[in-house]
Amino acid sequence: MKHLVAPLALIGLAAAASPAAAQSADEKINMVIAYNASECPVAQPGELVVCEILVEEDRYRIPTNLRYSDNPANQSRARQVEEIKYVGDFGAMSCSPAGAGGFTGCNQKFIEAAYKDKSEAEAVRFGQLIEKARSERLSTIDEDAAAEQERVEMIEREYMQRLERERAGEVPGEGNIPPPPPK
Repeated sequence: MKHLVAPLALIGLAAAASPAAAQSADEKINMVIAYNASECPVAQPGELVVCEILVEEDRYRIPTNLRYSDNPANQSRARQVEEIKYVGDFGAMSCSPAGAGGFTGCNQKFIEAAYKDKSEAEAVRFGQLIEKARSERLSTIDEDAAAEQERVEMIEREYMQRLERERAGEVPGEGNIPPPPPK
């Protein structure tokens, strides 16, 4: 009997200490996550409100218990596809030491790697910058050419007007020339 009293006392203590024992069977529990105290709802009669206030910066973030989880269900789809991609990658055109003809895909992998390096090289970036500068320069070339043409035509008009004035004007000393002597 002595051995039976101790475990029963422990069970009674655990039941009294648990939160479920402190509430009645018809009491409703409302658990709310809020980002300031004004968002916490007011408890209604027969209701228990538990309001956890979090930092505002975490409002739109994935919860921390899911953020750093190793659970495969929380793994990104891209990572899952990447893992599946190499399952059974052996044999012809695989570039692996396993299976017949595994070496045959190595040349293709080297070519793909070279093209990837070439597309991400600094020279490509400089080429893009040069192309951008060239397109910016060419975008204003028509306006610049029209302005230059207008300036040249204005200079030509001024030159032609000056020539006409000079032709229409008297030559210096022309009016002072004595008439030729009679014969």
